[in-house]
Amino acid sequence: MAARNLEKMASIDAQLRLLAPGKVSEDDKLIEYDALLLDRFLDILQDLHGEDLRETVQDCYELSAEYEGKQDPKKLEELGNVFTSLDPGDSIVVAKSFSHMLNLANLAEEVQIAYRRRIKLKKGDFVDEANATTESDIEETFKKLVGQLKKSPQEVFDELKNQTVDLVLTAHPTQSVRRSLLQKHARVRNCLTQLYAKDITPDDKQELDEALQREIQAAFRTDEIRRTPPTPQDEMRAGMSYFHETIWKGVPKFLRRVDTALKNIGINERLPYNAPLIQFSSWMGGDRDGNPRVTPEVTRDVCLLARMMAANLYFSQIEDLMFELSMWRCNDELLARAHELHRSSRKDAKHYIEFWKQIPPNEPYRVILGDVRDKLYNTRERARQLLSNGTSDIPEDTTFTNVEQFLEPLELCYRSLCSCGDKPIADGSLLDFLRQVSTFGLSLVRLDIRQESDRHTDVIDAITKHLGLGSYREWPEKQRQEWLLSELSGKRPLFGTDVPKTEEISDVLETFKVISELPSDNFGAYIISMATAPSDVLAVELLQRECRVKKPLRVVPLFEKLADLEAAPAAVARLFSIDWYKNRINGKQEVMIGYSDSGKDAGRLSAAWQLYKAQEDLIKVAKQYGVKLTMFHGRGGTVGRGGGPTHLAILSQPPETIHGSLRVTVQGEVIEQSFGEEHLCFRTLQRFTAATLEHGMNPPVSPKPEWRALMDEMAVVATEEYRSIVFQEPRFVEYFRLATPEMEYGRMNIGSRPSKRKPSGGIESLRAIPWIFAWTQTRFHLPVWLGFGAAFKQALEKDTKNLQMLREMYNQWPFFRVTIDLIEMVFAKGDPGITALYDKLLVSEDLWPFGERLRTNYEDTKRLLLQVAGHRNLLEGDPYLRQRLLLRDSYITTLNVCQVYTLKQIRDPNYHGQVRPSKEPASKPAAELVKLNPTSEYAPGLEDTLILTMKGIAAGMQNTG
Repeated sequence: MAARNLEKMASIDAQLRLLAPGKVSEDDKLIEYDALLLDRFLDILQDLHGEDLRETVQDCYELSAEYEGKQDPKKLEELGNVFTSLDPGDSIVVAKSFSHMLNLANLAEEVQIAYRRRIKLKKGDFVDEANATTESDIEETFKKLVGQLKKSPQEVFDELKNQTVDLVLTAHPTQSVRRSLLQKHARVRNCLTQLYAKDITPDDKQELDEALQREIQAAFRTDEIRRTPPTPQDEMRAGMSYFHETIWKGVPKFLRRVDTALKNIGINERLPYNAPLIQFSSWMGGDRDGNPRVTPEVTRDVCLLARMMAANLYFSQIEDLMFELSMWRCNDELLARAHELHRSSRKDAKHYIEFWKQIPPNEPYRVILGDVRDKLYNTRERARQLLSNGTSDIPEDTTFTNVEQFLEPLELCYRSLCSCGDKPIADGSLLDFLRQVSTFGLSLVRLDIRQESDRHTDVIDAITKHLGLGSYREWPEKQRQEWLLSELSGKRPLFGTDVPKTEEISDVLETFKVISELPSDNFGAYIISMATAPSDVLAVELLQRECRVKKPLRVVPLFEKLADLEAAPAAVARLFSIDWYKNRINGKQEVMIGYSDSGKDAGRLSAAWQLYKAQEDLIKVAKQYGVKLTMFHGRGGTVGRGGGPTHLAILSQPPETIHGSLRVTVQGEVIEQSFGEEHLCFRTLQRFTAATLEHGMNPPVSPKPEWRALMDEMAVVATEEYRSIVFQEPRFVEYFRLATPEMEYGRMNIGSRPSKRKPSGGIESLRAIPWIFAWTQTRFHLPVWLGFGAAFKQALEKDTKNLQMLREMYNQWPFFRVTIDLIEMVFAKGDPGITALYDKLLVSEDLWPFGERLRTNYEDTKRLLLQVAGHRNLLEGDPYLRQRLLLRDSYITTLNVCQVYTLKQIRDPNYHGQVRPSKEPASKPAAELVKLNPTSEYAPGLEDTLILTMKGIAAGMQNTG
């Protein structure tokens, strides 16, 4: 046995080489990176938990790889037998190991992608790059616009100056990795990158290797499971951590690159610092739709916290700026101001580290900036006191209350330097600082408020009843509008404090009160979910006025369900035809369209097409009324909820719908993928900016009438099939609950809001996130593809010429191509063999034929999809992605098998495997892991094993929900 062990230990590397997919190109180091991390990890596992467990992990990996090779379901059963033979502690360790190995595989992948990009940039060669379509390089985009599309550099510059991309960070509960682990992962990534650097000395290598081992072990030793659900304040703090880690420094760095790219097309001026190229907003602590934990107090806390953080970030930079601006030459205006400040200033300030003595007047810039520093200090302290005590003894006039006051002295310094011939100095840190102030203001981000339309109706209903006018809820739309408008045109206050309030009504009114008390630059839009009629918007306008909101927030209706999207253009047209409203909005309106719920309601194909058409129609309506419309896209991270590569997603929007202003949500785990590191942050800003510019200056083609007609027919068939299964099949909900871990999802403690809108109820009340999450876990992805098969089949049977037309659509129409490519990627991640195992173990026998039917549908849909795309195999156009998925499959499969056997033990207490005798003493380290969850209602170890498999599979599928 010992000899076999030795042989096995030596051969893990060789084994891996055999199991792993081959290199794709010369610069492909993925397999190397992956093997190195895996080796390190297995050594650590053996040190911590002994040789037996290391062997178990290797056996599982090999069984899984054999299954992947031959698709033989017997291998899955063998794998299952390994799991059921483990004691509770060991099964936690094995699940934890595979979850960990998947995270390491993801890190290897990120390092490889970054490495290939660096090589490409050095060669200046994007030509052979399948990736070029998904990568928007700002320089490439400028060159393309000027070189191929014959735009003048000035046109590009003018367009760019007026462009805005507003990225809205939302705390969707899909970031399933804890922050403590994310930080360790970042350090593993850095070690790996440095290990492969060219000029590394043997000592460096040894130290990096030790550091790598240390970080991998630290991550493995951290409890991956959140033991308590996060509060909205926690979510907000987690979201804000990206600002001080990457975004704060990333924005000026990116804008410098834009300047450089402009110079290279012959524009010799910089982007004005107040050009609103990138803006940030947030929903964390403002989104109260279906989340009772977001109270008015939470909203207030979150705003003050963001103000405090912003002032602190500026404060930490201002002394560096004071050091830099040591010049004495300045213009008269600045000199006069410096003298005045010098005369009136206090003596020494001992609480500063630098420049604590009074600054002499022969350093005029420092005198000016010293005053800015004092105000920033007070601004920060005032926010801190308001946050902790509700009051502050710092007078408001010693702080910055609006961004103009803050910009004014900085602009004065900038002008003065330029007029004294020191423009190169002005364009250094001072310009970066000015750009930060223009981007982040005093509030860091603007908070959007989101509430369901029904809650506003309740409030107004209580008011009309109290005034003896009857029930607003029962009035028809026309009567509602007339009454709201007459109140809005009037001057008298509508209600006093004596309106009878339920808890829910006072919650809505208190929220408006918080909005009226805090500075207006804290807030962005007021979003109404489930909006259907003009009265929904007018009701919010009236409530803002009644609660004395000095600068009312712009009101944004959100259209999500299929029927609402169809009715949206007419609803917006009715709104624009109201004179009072048209005067109020000053020619600008924002409309939000939701991707998640529309997909859950009608399936991906119909939702995507309806979203496309709704945007076109909304733009037409806006043009008709002379209003500039901004579309706000509520995309999730997963394909089922509207996710996918940014660049392609933007370029596949209908022509004229972006027009230089775009708002997009960046949700949950996508925040980490977009802003987790400096280079990721840079690429995200670049992608959004470049793609938005290109969409405006080189719009995608409009679909031909015959393409539209075909899409319309296919969408009807797809919706019909999707709904016939999801909503009309009498036992579908029962099957869904049995065949997936949906019932156990709530235990993951990912987010602060409940997974259902209403505690009872079927699919309708389930939030879009757990609905997608559950199907992603079983590798079946039903909500994404269901409906496509029937639609293609019907189109091809109706007319054989349709195949040609569909291929033409795929090759010429970005919207159609993106839709198909994303579905293809989802099929590449799916595996009906795994889904069949879930059915066999968890679903009652009389439902097996139903599962079979769905899997046949899956295979048919996949076949038809490849036929339409003209591909022989999945992802043949993207060998890199294919290789990365292959590398991950064996890990994910092991976790799936572990999950399904664990679910079996949880749901059927009489089910037991043969626990193998353990050679280790009972007090072994694995047994301690069981004690981390003493209150579980399941048998020991099961709940933690299950949660670890959920997290692991989510990490492997890379798009949680």
